[in-house]
Amino acid sequence: MMLPPEDITAIGLSLKVALTATALALPFGFAVAWLIVFKPLKGKVFLEVLINLPLTLPPVVIGYFLLLLLGKNGWLGKLLTASGIEIIFTWKAAVIASAVVGFPLLVRSIRLGMESIDQQLIEASRSLGASWFDSLATIVLPLSLRGILAGSSLMFARSLGEFGATIIVAGNIPGITQTIPLAIYDYASSPSSSTMALSLCIVSVVISVAVLFLHEILARHLDRSSGL
Repeated sequence: MMLPPEDITAIGLSLKVALTATALALPFGFAVAWLIVFKPLKGKVFLEVLINLPLTLPPVVIGYFLLLLLGKNGWLGKLLTASGIEIIFTWKAAVIASAVVGFPLLVRSIRLGMESIDQQLIEASRSLGASWFDSLATIVLPLSLRGILAGSSLMFARSLGEFGATIIVAGNIPGITQTIPLAIYDYASSPSSSTMALSLCIVSVVISVAVLFLHEILARHLDRSSGL
């Protein structure tokens, strides 16, 4: 069955949102994971709780908090409006919602990769005169690639299926902010559109399987490159 143009647009927008959210969150996720693993922070427990909070909060709650923050009456929303930047009810809002919801998964995966690094390797590099940036670039980053890959895959998949927070801050505007989950929601509310809903569900499954296959292929390539 051929998909209508609106559904093709929703598929393209979902991929765009998921890729953008993952790309934007990746450097911040790496930095936060590095702080947690390698820096003796006094407020580390509070930081970990704050990072993992989106995993326990309902996505609708996260979306409402983002709406309060980015809306016209929010302190950040006022600054953005004064600068002529529109966020709410645009695809950019969907990116922010997806990034916030998926961020804990990204950080956790990268953190696990960093925790598996032998600390003696870093200490040896520092004793030989390497700066912290050199150690980061030549030891921490290469040995964390598997965690980065896993975290990016998880976050992409989570962003692809994000619904609750997205519908609050971005709305469900066909051709503008309607992603695959939102389009399925529209179709599911009408019994006569069950076939269209099933078609988009199948598309989601195909994309998810493709992401998992790509992750496994890249992970095996990394294992072969590292001699594991």
